[in-house]
Amino acid sequence: MLNVIDLNIQFFNQEEHSWHTAVNQISFNAEKGKILGIVGESGSGKSVTSFAVMRLHDPATTRISGDILFNGTSLLALSDQQMNTYRGNRIAMIFQEPMTSLNPVFTCGDQVREAIMLHQKIHKQAAKEKTIELFKEVQLPRPETIFDTFPHQLSGGQKQRVMIAMALSCNPELLIADEPTTALDVTVQKTILQLLLKIREERNMGMIFISHDLAVISEIADDVAVMYKGVIVEQGPLAQIFQQPRHPYTKGLLACRPSPLYRLKKLPVVADFLKPETDEPVAHLLAVNSYTQQEIDDRRTLLYQASPLLEIKNICTWFPVRQGLFGKSAETIKAVNDVSFNLYPGETLGLVGESGCGKTTLGRTILRLIEPTSGTISFEGQDITRLKNNDLRKLRRDIQLIFQDPYSSLNPQLTVGNALMEPLQVHQVFDSQTQRKAHVQHLLELVDLKAEHFNRYPHEFSGGQRQRIVIARALALQPKLIICDESVSALDVSVQAQVLNLLRRLQQEMGLTYIFISHDLAVVKHLSDRMIVMNKGRIEEENFPEIIYEQPQSDYTKRLIAAIPGKLNLAG
Repeated sequence: MLNVIDLNIQFFNQEEHSWHTAVNQISFNAEKGKILGIVGESGSGKSVTSFAVMRLHDPATTRISGDILFNGTSLLALSDQQMNTYRGNRIAMIFQEPMTSLNPVFTCGDQVREAIMLHQKIHKQAAKEKTIELFKEVQLPRPETIFDTFPHQLSGGQKQRVMIAMALSCNPELLIADEPTTALDVTVQKTILQLLLKIREERNMGMIFISHDLAVISEIADDVAVMYKGVIVEQGPLAQIFQQPRHPYTKGLLACRPSPLYRLKKLPVVADFLKPETDEPVAHLLAVNSYTQQEIDDRRTLLYQASPLLEIKNICTWFPVRQGLFGKSAETIKAVNDVSFNLYPGETLGLVGESGCGKTTLGRTILRLIEPTSGTISFEGQDITRLKNNDLRKLRRDIQLIFQDPYSSLNPQLTVGNALMEPLQVHQVFDSQTQRKAHVQHLLELVDLKAEHFNRYPHEFSGGQRQRIVIARALALQPKLIICDESVSALDVSVQAQVLNLLRRLQQEMGLTYIFISHDLAVVKHLSDRMIVMNKGRIEEENFPEIIYEQPQSDYTKRLIAAIPGKLNLAG
């Protein structure tokens, strides 16, 4: 159906007045009724390639050579008007971020109906009926109601279903899905993957599924193309790529995802496999890098003989929902409902659960960024639930937070150095700006950045580098406890591995204690000494990671585990 032949894509760099090659002589095919998975890190050229198929690049700043044939027709040779009969009609695309792809001032139904009327020339009522049918097909609840609902009123998974409905609205022959499950809960991700498989089966359509995560690709693809720095380094049937990977980059992508089979001291990263001297099988590298059961038992004995650093007793954080003319409380959302646990010095406690389970609210309640409704929080034996002003400010030196999105938590107008110096100035740490600057430069080097990065702005860094910056900021006041709130959820799996390794190294060197919040059970299992599974504001179960993973007690935990992508042996 689709033949990409020697595709070369270059972008013009305004600052350097030169052309930069983003995709270099790649070729692949997409077949009717089959799913091609294209996998690689950010910057590998995956999305750039898909945009070229859709002819979405600006011709003023982009040079494209080679050919893209769709059922024998060269898409690159078509005029803009001719391409409009293909784009969105015969070839459709699901974009990565549904919230930015949907117009916030129009209802979801209006936006899908508009796409139908643009291509099919049918009247408004018929287009509305077809939209509601599509909403049913993508399994949206209450499709008639969602027709009149705005995007911000839907969950992430529901918004993604609206985007899928829009892509299907003109019955395309080829569907391109660009990172359609990134940052979704594993359970929501699984339902989206199952939905796409169902649609492929029913419509016998071809599909290109783009992802940075080979585990996700393993759930959906028939064939796989692995991209690295604009080149396809390996392609073939799914089983061949997973069970007999040939290229070192593919082996690295397979290995850097936390494995349920091993308790690793350090996650492998892609760079480990690109070294000329590395030619070991992935499984061997993981096995020799694993903790022994004796090492795990010794660590637990040491951790749990100490007095708790943090004691949570019967904490409730409830939010009244006010409705009506006089703002009376109509109902109460019990975001955290009667939660109790202890946290020990040097421990990593994983909090896992779907969006809305209460884990982030609990983390912010511990920090007193949200006030608890009832219960007590004791830190180093002191009840901190009633601390005021200055005492609360002193507490914040000892308990820090790493936010989910590093870019939105950094002031774009401040250099990285000034952003890191700010907490030192607020808490009057050190006597001079010279001492503070030296400390900040030390922090940058501690998180594997460079001292000269001090004068750069947040937008000049990659996502992984920005995450290192917010980790450095959390370390600035030398805290005892750091709460990591979904701090790796939006990162490429290879960058995620680097950040997880950094967090573990810093813990060992500085004696840090972590509460690690995530919806990804595999990541939490890798990093945590103990795990708590939360559901609807309550603790579903609490135990050591391997016990929860191998012997889950609740149906909810079993569903979370079943939703972890990667049924093939990701250890190679």
